[in-house]
Amino acid sequence: MLNVGLTKFFSAPDPVDRRPGGCVGGRPVGHAADRSARFGALALVIAMLMPCLVQGDANAQAINYAESGQPDPVGLELLQEEPHDILFFTEKSGGGWAKVRLLELPGRKLPAKPTGMLKFQVIDIEAKYFAAKWNEIEKVDLWEIRLERETKERIANGDFTGAYPFLSVLIRDYPNRPGLREMRCDYLWRDAISRARKGSRGATLAMLEELRRYAPEYKRSDVLKAISGTTNQIMERLVSEGKLDLAQKLLARIEKDYADERLASIDKWNAEFLRMATAKRKEALAALEQKDYRRARVFARESVYLKPSIEGGNELIKKIDQIYPLVNVGVLQSATVFEPTRIDNWASRRAGRLLYRSMFEIQGAGPEGGEYDFIFGETDISPDRMTFDLFLEQEKLDAPLNQINAFFLADIMSARAQPNKQVYFPPWAASIIGIGLDGPKHVECKLRRPHVLPQSLLQLTVDASWFGGKKGGPTGDYRQDVVEGNLTRFTLAEKPKVETKPREIVEVRVDSASKAVSMLLQGELDVLDQLFPADAIRLKKSRNVRVSTYPLPTVHMLVPCSDHVFVANKTFRRGLLYGISREDILKGELLEQMELEGCRVISGPFPAGMEMNDPLGYAYDQSIEPRRYEPSLAKLLATVAGNQMRMDAERKKLEPPKMTPIRLAFPADNLSRVACEAIRSQWLMMDLEVELVQLPIGRTYPDEGTADIVYVAAAVWEPIIDARRLLGPEGLARSESQMVGLGLRRLEEAKNWKEVRDRLLDLHSITHHELPIMPLWQLVDSYAYRRQLVGVGNDIVSLYQNAENWRLD
Repeated sequence: MLNVGLTKFFSAPDPVDRRPGGCVGGRPVGHAADRSARFGALALVIAMLMPCLVQGDANAQAINYAESGQPDPVGLELLQEEPHDILFFTEKSGGGWAKVRLLELPGRKLPAKPTGMLKFQVIDIEAKYFAAKWNEIEKVDLWEIRLERETKERIANGDFTGAYPFLSVLIRDYPNRPGLREMRCDYLWRDAISRARKGSRGATLAMLEELRRYAPEYKRSDVLKAISGTTNQIMERLVSEGKLDLAQKLLARIEKDYADERLASIDKWNAEFLRMATAKRKEALAALEQKDYRRARVFARESVYLKPSIEGGNELIKKIDQIYPLVNVGVLQSATVFEPTRIDNWASRRAGRLLYRSMFEIQGAGPEGGEYDFIFGETDISPDRMTFDLFLEQEKLDAPLNQINAFFLADIMSARAQPNKQVYFPPWAASIIGIGLDGPKHVECKLRRPHVLPQSLLQLTVDASWFGGKKGGPTGDYRQDVVEGNLTRFTLAEKPKVETKPREIVEVRVDSASKAVSMLLQGELDVLDQLFPADAIRLKKSRNVRVSTYPLPTVHMLVPCSDHVFVANKTFRRGLLYGISREDILKGELLEQMELEGCRVISGPFPAGMEMNDPLGYAYDQSIEPRRYEPSLAKLLATVAGNQMRMDAERKKLEPPKMTPIRLAFPADNLSRVACEAIRSQWLMMDLEVELVQLPIGRTYPDEGTADIVYVAAAVWEPIIDARRLLGPEGLARSESQMVGLGLRRLEEAKNWKEVRDRLLDLHSITHHELPIMPLWQLVDSYAYRRQLVGVGNDIVSLYQNAENWRLD
């Protein structure tokens, strides 16, 4: 070993720099080139190292050794340092201290009577070892002892946030350390008491239960008493706030977890829920006696929800349902207009199907477009797709559908091809050249060119005027009764053929999706017509609820709806789209980081299908990638658009256009609000002024002059026909683009499915560049209902598609 001049410190034989003052790495703590031997061995070692440790103030680090004094207290920053022990040297040897790498001690315990030399390596002095005599070491402060000391001091001072990271390191690195279990218990107990004093009951209970799981023997009676008392306080708060669902879940869990302990709070709240349930049952019986079946139904269900085991509870519900079956449907959007074929209004489409039938009703998607049901009979199309036949089957139909004959249908279809008629539809007029009759049950339509899906052109709403009644009168099984606040009642029009068929379907508008889910679980609602994707995943775990997915997704987009000079500029619209982090909004805000098949960002106006090669996505070009989120490019394009318009105005000697706030409208539902708030926050980062405009309840398109862009969730289920309804001059986008117009005309002239697909892909490409609409994402929507309701059906495209078959079991 190389003697460095004194008896105390020696360099280890390898690896080492043996040049006096040689650079071995690290950084300075001061200059000591001329120090004398009276400072001792540590001083000499430090002096040798300092010249090569200078790296400037900008790279200053912690001091890892010194000739005198004590290390500076570092607090939580200690955990950012490399684990180390601290050696303190005797005054006789020259004093000082050094932070050294963890010493290799048997069991990490200091020897009782150490002798000889201790070999160590100073922190930040790489590849060099030193040795010192044990009798010149005054004290060794082990790393784990420092951690324990820091932890105990913080616990004693009530700094539980500060103690936690030190305790965590001890648990991770020294799990068998003597006294650690008691320290951990002390931490949990004292932290629970501290949180209770601050009123954080939920966190208090969490700490107490963690303590109970970790060390059941620790202060057993005190901990159980605290758990009971804290549970009681939480239950009181939940019940007072009307959060009975959460209160019952908490009580059930506590009762299960502490079944052998008989906590006082368990008995108290079981008795309280029984008392509340009994009171509701009495109210239900009183209402039933008064033949107020609506209130009786509500009270009976609330009674069973409060105490599922209450005697006679389910029997009372069944009795009321037999007398007056009623279904409550939770909705996020109430309908104010009723149009079963509306593509941009979910509520209108849903409730419209309850009140009206359509001549052709879409039932789902098949390998070649939509599958349609002709409500008056059957249809057939010739092999060359030039003749479309409709065969009426009155003998199989119920009234009033059995009143329709071929002569009346021919007149209706003829009017649909005449521009001066209210039911005029240009695509049908362009497709038909003649309508003939072959008796009272057969209508024959001659087409101008082959059409792949002529029935899609005849989705006519069938109203009462078809049967001699009032124009606009309903033709479904139900009629709108009254609107009372957030309730819309629909009553059965005819005497039911089955006693368990609902006499009423009541739509209950709910402010938020989370509240709707809670009401469904409590029995206040029987059906939810539209779920947040994340809620659908959670509800599938419930034994009392069925969750199903609508087979056809909705396409969400932003549609320009004013003459705002900047929004009308496609370069500016491209900038707006680049300025939306669509992937983050979809996955973070709407899906809540959950994966749901079919939910994805899209690049065009048509559905992309549920999976790769899905026939439903026949109009979607998978090769066109959605534009990425590029905020810098977004701002650049907005600036370029402004400069272009300014130069055009100067060339024409006109006043340059001024940027005005962009008004972003959205329907009054939770999902649209969340999405638009996120979009607004990202457009604000483009230095744009954006105003949110919530549309009136039931409305999905703003009045003229009230908004510039509207958020639309469109049911583009049949692109071959919906393309014009969405993109045409009379459609939602009101596009005047010649390229879009040409694409629509070419689509309507397609003679076979290959041409249809090719021209839809062309239209997708055109809209990607022209941006008559700004595509956002595709969502797969779900519905849920309680298992007592049967006949709802699977793969329904609209909630009330099978409403005539609903039964309360």
